[in-house]
Amino acid sequence: MESTVMKYTIIKNKPQYAQYCDRLETLLMEANTDALQDEIDLLTLLIEKYDEERNTFKETDPISLLRSFMHDHHLKPQDMTLILGIGKGYVSDILNYKKGLSKGVIRKLADHFKVRQEAFNRPYKLISPINAYLRNASVMNTTKELKYAKQ
Repeated sequence: MESTVMKYTIIKNKPQYAQYCDRLETLLMEANTDALQDEIDLLTLLIEKYDEERNTFKETDPISLLRSFMHDHHLKPQDMTLILGIGKGYVSDILNYKKGLSKGVIRKLADHFKVRQEAFNRPYKLISPINAYLRNASVMNTTKELKYAKQ
């Protein structure tokens, strides 16, 4: 009986994870065939399993994650306007924690970066423009008028 070497295995460590992510990114750039789609699906499944087991996304707020993806994919905010179909002001507000991610934006981000929507669909603190001048982060997010705050 002949032994066969498997091309992919369950991800066991960070270097293997990085290698599989790089391979998946390369495959996504190539012309899509049925054989490639099977390989893409398998890599996506292995990467998602590793992410779930290690909760790699849960440690990062959605905007930090988005910024990380943008950096990894060499994307600028103006690229995001095309990918998401939204204006540059809205992209700027999202990246600066001034506006939240809509369901449509979350869906497009997840599709574009090949991750589950849960990666972007988690609560995070927004900076309210009303109180942006305050240094205390817990007060920044209130919309209530604070007495004696402006002096």
